Amino acid sequence: MSKELKVGIIGMGAIGKVHADAYQNVEGIEIAALCDALPDRLREHGERLGVAARFTDYRELLKSDIDAVSICVGNALHREVSIAALETGKHILLEKPMAMNAAEATDIKEAGERYGKVVQVGMVRRQATEAQIVRGMVERGLFGDIYHMRTVLIRRRGIPGLGGWFTTRAESGGGPMIDLGVHYFDAAMYVSGLWNPTHVSAKTYAKFGRDMRSYRYTSMWAGPPKFDGVSDVEDYSTGFIRFGDKATMSFEIAWAANTCEESFIEILGDKAGTRIFGSTPMTLWTEHDDRPADITHKYADLGKPFHAQARKFAAACRGEEKPAATAAEGVTVMKTIDAVYASSESNREIEIS
Repeated sequence: MSKELKVGIIGMGAIGKVHADAYQNVEGIEIAALCDALPDRLREHGERLGVAARFTDYRELLKSDIDAVSICVGNALHREVSIAALETGKHILLEKPMAMNAAEATDIKEAGERYGKVVQVGMVRRQATEAQIVRGMVERGLFGDIYHMRTVLIRRRGIPGLGGWFTTRAESGGGPMIDLGVHYFDAAMYVSGLWNPTHVSAKTYAKFGRDMRSYRYTSMWAGPPKFDGVSDVEDYSTGFIRFGDKATMSFEIAWAANTCEESFIEILGDKAGTRIFGSTPMTLWTEHDDRPADITHKYADLGKPFHAQARKFAAACRGEEKPAATAAEGVTVMKTIDAVYASSESNREIEIS
């Protein structure tokens, strides 16, 4: 039987708590150490989880007898903490986005290769049941030649933590594109198998959050607003991505917009099409008996995506399978996001190298 994997969690904010819950529900994993810069929060979660090894400095946690770490700190610290963990011989499960930009993501990927350790990126949406089912359909050829995708995730008034690190470019790297778009870009490329984005033409807009006191909302994730803080990121992004001459993808990603809330990834192939992450049951738009046909799928829920992510991370650390979301894939997603921002700033199409 495989030995129990000892993991540490660096950052016990909202996403750190989610990782802790997942680890608690996966056999063969022990949460052995916690780190958070806030002593009260660290003590609260240490007591709740029964973890005695607690640190306010991640460097001290990395000296402890653990096999792997979840890195759940702010985006600006991803590169620093990831490379330090890999240097000390720890496998890492790195929350999205992989880094502030593709250059930092590449540094992390190369460090993982240099030290021979697992780098799994927290692209958890691909673990959702619908994504797993559609990926299997694509592999079996049920969609035929996939030629276009649409990725849409629009919130009516959903700017998180206005004035805090979410809306401060120096700490986050950007707005909804890097916060939400990273999940949908990854999931679209994962289910379709298209990992060669070549060109991006895009535009981002900041129409709501820049004037913080005039922003009207009904609730705020990571709030309340900090009016003495910074809001210098976009709140809406749209554009078009080419995958060579094989396929294309359009996108709309927004924290705030004067339209209805909407969320889906649509896959169009010459044999069939579908949507995942939408508000209606997953339907395969295809043909049957020489006529157009809509097939609504019934399927068993594969379980909670974060639990699946934790199980696959443990298996990767034990050498039983490859990481659920690889560092190379993470770099590709970051290159695409970099190109979105570069295209918007330069008002021209950007080639992805």
